[in-house]
Amino acid sequence: MQTGAENVRWDLTDLYPDEAALRQDLEQALAEAEAFARTYHGRIGSLEAEELAEALRRYEAILDRLGRAYTYAYLHWSTNTEDPARGALLQHVRERYTQASQQLLFLELEWAAVEPERARRLMETEALRPYRHYLELQQRLRPHLLSEPEEKILAEKRITGRDAWTRFFDELLGSLRFELNGQLLTEQEVLAKLYDPDREVRRQAALAFTEGLRPRIRELTYIFNTVLADKASDDRLRGYRTWIESRNLANEVSDEMVEALIRAVTERYDLVARFYELKRRLLGLDELYDYDRYAPLKEADTRYRWEEARQLVEEAYRAFHPRMGEIAAQFFERRWIDAAMTPGKRSGAFSHGAVPSAHPYILLNYTGTIRDVQTLAHELGHGVHQYLSRKQGLLQADTPLTTAETASVFGEMLVFERLLAAEADPSNRLAMLMGKIDDTMATVFRQVAMNRFEDRMHNARRQQGELPTEAFCEFWIETQQDMFRGSVVLGDHYRYWWSYIPHFIHTPGYVYAYAFGELLVLALFARYRQEGPDFAERYLQLLEAGGSDWPHVLVGRLGVDLTDPQFWHEGLQAIEALIAQAETLAAQVTQDAQPMPARSG
Repeated sequence: MQTGAENVRWDLTDLYPDEAALRQDLEQALAEAEAFARTYHGRIGSLEAEELAEALRRYEAILDRLGRAYTYAYLHWSTNTEDPARGALLQHVRERYTQASQQLLFLELEWAAVEPERARRLMETEALRPYRHYLELQQRLRPHLLSEPEEKILAEKRITGRDAWTRFFDELLGSLRFELNGQLLTEQEVLAKLYDPDREVRRQAALAFTEGLRPRIRELTYIFNTVLADKASDDRLRGYRTWIESRNLANEVSDEMVEALIRAVTERYDLVARFYELKRRLLGLDELYDYDRYAPLKEADTRYRWEEARQLVEEAYRAFHPRMGEIAAQFFERRWIDAAMTPGKRSGAFSHGAVPSAHPYILLNYTGTIRDVQTLAHELGHGVHQYLSRKQGLLQADTPLTTAETASVFGEMLVFERLLAAEADPSNRLAMLMGKIDDTMATVFRQVAMNRFEDRMHNARRQQGELPTEAFCEFWIETQQDMFRGSVVLGDHYRYWWSYIPHFIHTPGYVYAYAFGELLVLALFARYRQEGPDFAERYLQLLEAGGSDWPHVLVGRLGVDLTDPQFWHEGLQAIEALIAQAETLAAQVTQDAQPMPARSG
């Protein structure tokens, strides 16, 4: 089916008119980095507030120029990872970026070495107010930083080390084709078949996906082992006690807060079993298999043309706050989105924040499903967040991963609520509600189960050495079975599905941030329902704040206490309420599905 997205390609000329301009800018950035080092190397600790502020402004400008070049090269490569010329350009930019970064490394190292009391006095000055939180975070890294020569070596070797393996992983997955009924499909296309209403199509797609992965499982296992070993080495050199500690520090949350989240979610795995038992009955199946998890109850063949999806999302954003609608519209009007399905394009979806002097870009693989509409809403949430937070400057625009998903999940909720409110038929409402809970299961429980898989493989790699493929398969199946509590039958083919998940390679420890963001959004959405327009204004202020303060401080202004361990249970109770609502609707539209008693806790 033609969706209208076939020609929706982004325009990268906002970054550079051509590759020659990029290369010129990159060389200019390197020259500026060298000049910056000549001026400030060895002096950061002795600078007064106004002098340090000027140094940081120059530092930001160089990073912005470097980031612009990297953004162009990465986005250009993402739409055709099989093009050697694009890969070569990306590698060239990475190498020059690293050279420039080595010239700039001293700033953060010298600032981290400043005596804490002097650092505190400087951070309290008006001149450094725009950089206060950034400087605060760098001081926290003090125990984990190495000497400047050591840091330079690590930065340079990373290009041919972990970064190279990450790129190889992306290109390997991008090149795979999966044979289904005589057709060769990309990863994105074959996984989309798992949402097909025809069970046999889903089963064949699942088997085809495994058969496509299996011939490359040796390479994928080696990539995983290498990245795990690299992280273990890095953690050891930097003095991190556990594999997750550096991620928690980067996410600006305590180990205790993350442990409370993981414990709260795993203690409510009963909700997973409860939901899938309901879904099994509604689908009329004796057993629910792994390839049935995303089976729609009805109307799975409904497709939304690109313009329809655009209108749905824009209207939902505009109804929440006019400013959000205006920003979302720019992504379509100014060609900041690449949505076409093309050979060699990176799978999945993302919003790239680029740099403050430019604007975000969104990559999608749009096929017209309701899930794709929700993905568009999700990535536009990121995009609006990144667009608004640019005012904080490069050093404080980005949020930690723990709150990075807030705007995206909130955007999904806005679209879902709008669709649900417009639907009067109980059976249609049930189908939509079950689809939403499907997403919640994936966002909260599946991500925490994947965190448990990560925990197993990182610790095993450190204790046992290089792991065989079967070890990864066992860790995967065991942690997945823990979550499903017998409600889903996992076939042998499913054992290999750990091997395609990019977060494990790109950003170890990332996945729990999805559960963090979803439960946080459930709390924020409850306040939105209570407060209405007043909340919307304060919500935009949260997005504009970017990473200018601690997450618990920023969301605390909206009435949410992230430091309370009981906070996570509130979000889980909201999920339980959604399941109970689905059970009640199911009782209305079927003869045999009756509401089950709610479990407290």
